[in-house]
Amino acid sequence: MELKNLINLNKAEIIGLIFAVLTVIVDVIFLRGEKIFYFILGIAFVIAAIPFFIFLVLDTKKEQEKEERFLELARDLVEGVKSGIPISKSIINVKDKDYGVLTEHIRKMANQITLGIPVRDAFDIFARDIGNKTIMRSITLIKEAERTGGNIETILDSVASSVTAIEKLKKERESAIYSLVVQGYIIYFIFIIIILVMQFKILPMTSGITNIGGVGDIGVSSTPLDPEQLSNTFLYLLITQGFFAGLVIGKISSGSIKAGLKHSIILVIMSLLISTGARIFM
Repeated sequence: MELKNLINLNKAEIIGLIFAVLTVIVDVIFLRGEKIFYFILGIAFVIAAIPFFIFLVLDTKKEQEKEERFLELARDLVEGVKSGIPISKSIINVKDKDYGVLTEHIRKMANQITLGIPVRDAFDIFARDIGNKTIMRSITLIKEAERTGGNIETILDSVASSVTAIEKLKKERESAIYSLVVQGYIIYFIFIIIILVMQFKILPMTSGITNIGGVGDIGVSSTPLDPEQLSNTFLYLLITQGFFAGLVIGKISSGSIKAGLKHSIILVIMSLLISTGARIFM
């Protein structure tokens, strides 16, 4: 599911990629060999990455809202079932209530039940449309209780309590690991500083050092080390380190590689702009 969402691009992301490609083409044609060349490449990456970053943030907030709204739905269904109303009728009764991002799906489920579709099937479609793991697990419990004729009131109450506990644990986890995330960013920023010191203070000292080539019949050939090539190597190192460091931070903070892409984009953009910008001014 996550891989599929990453592959499908929306219009804003496509437009961002097009502008980024055009920026790269103009940069290669007119600015190749200039100090500003790599900085413009960094700007092109920023143009391409910003739409992805924005939609990743919005998607994360949307998933959180889904769970919060589902908790609200579960509580409303508990109240309906406790008053003696069947769960199917309870769903129909709440279809006109505002549940944010779930409103459309709840109305669809209510309409399906009105048309005679079994509650289990309606719940299946609802869970598939939502695509949230927490909600899908909760729906499975509700379906089984409805199928076996169990105490649906108790199950709904348990589901509501379970979702509440999950939300509470997520917030506690975010609070507990916030310092770790900040430390990750600080460590990476220090890493950038170390690379810049090596690039602009240590590398110039090696400008006179020669690189020994192959040994032939005539003698030993040597070529001077190219500081520009070594600087590019440092830039690639920063980008690689930033990308994977972001994935690790996201996995630790949210338990999701997809959420880590948000941090990867931030770190890669930061490393690109700082490194390429430093070349211009230093």
